[in-house]
Amino acid sequence: MKRYYKILTFILLIAATSCTDVVEVDVPEAPSRLTIEASLDWEKGTTGNNQTILLSTSTPFYDNLSPAPVTGAVVRVTNNNSGAVFNFQDQNDGRYTTNTFIPVLGNSYTLNVTYNGERYTGTETLFSVTDISSITQSKEDGEDDEVLEVNVSFEDPEGVENYYFLRFQSRNDRLPELFDIKDEFIDGNEATFYYEKIEDEEDNIKEFEPGDIVDIKLLGISEDYYNYMQLLIEQFESAGNPFSATPVPLVGNCINEDDANNAPYGYFRVTQMVQDTFTFE
Repeated sequence: MKRYYKILTFILLIAATSCTDVVEVDVPEAPSRLTIEASLDWEKGTTGNNQTILLSTSTPFYDNLSPAPVTGAVVRVTNNNSGAVFNFQDQNDGRYTTNTFIPVLGNSYTLNVTYNGERYTGTETLFSVTDISSITQSKEDGEDDEVLEVNVSFEDPEGVENYYFLRFQSRNDRLPELFDIKDEFIDGNEATFYYEKIEDEEDNIKEFEPGDIVDIKLLGISEDYYNYMQLLIEQFESAGNPFSATPVPLVGNCINEDDANNAPYGYFRVTQMVQDTFTFE
């Protein structure tokens, strides 16, 4: 009887190992496209003359390759109100720079990129931003009253429709914390937003500790950019959630003038910005 069990076990082992097949699934790959990172952010109190635009080509999702920098493109930005043209010089590493840009609040700007015989354009308006009134730390406003948080406050101008983009970047983390803000419910009032980290060993997240440094940026943005960032943040935060809505392609404000089917990735934004750094005590 024992021998019978041994033979049966041996047969089952052979069956289990012989039924293992390698299944290869072909994952569809989208064609490589131009990626435009054109963020002309003018910090309050500076001239805003020095600006950089990054161009690269997209890579397949499952590749470990970094985006390939684009060289040889022609890049310029035009002030649609004054007609002034700002040419960006190719640095041969994907960066295109200028030291002559002139930001003017309320003016409209158009980006023009010519690459591989195709023309790409995008248009944005430069909006003002209010100052940060205070940056403090506490344990009161977050989800956990035993965890440190940083609080940023600013006064929203009354009677003016404003949109903001608030960015917290802990120097201990690779990814920032992002907020898209519409002043619908804070018009004319002081608003406070907090950034707190709840410890999570699985995601390697650690709570803030005394000595930790956070870089903070507050930008005045257009309604179009607000809508774009709202969708981007929503999809990022719901990633991995089986009950979240199906992600949709993010379409920026840049278009291909010669081939609508070869639209670029990315966004062209022109903003006024205030920034500061906070160190926990």
